[in-house]
Amino acid sequence: MGILKQIAEYLYIKRDKSKPKPSLYIRMMHGMNRISIIVFLIALLILLYRWIFK
Repeated sequence: MGILKQIAEYLYIKRDKSKPKPSLYIRMMHGMNRISIIVFLIALLILLYRWIFK
């Protein structure tokens, strides 16, 4: 469950209210991670589409 919680925090789906607000650099890093995860998932969907509908 720890990995899913970490991914949810990166994607800003879930935020732990007990922690202080992260600095600008941490927020920028999480934003870049969010973009890379979304691009990776889109690429996986394209590969699956090409594999299924040859």
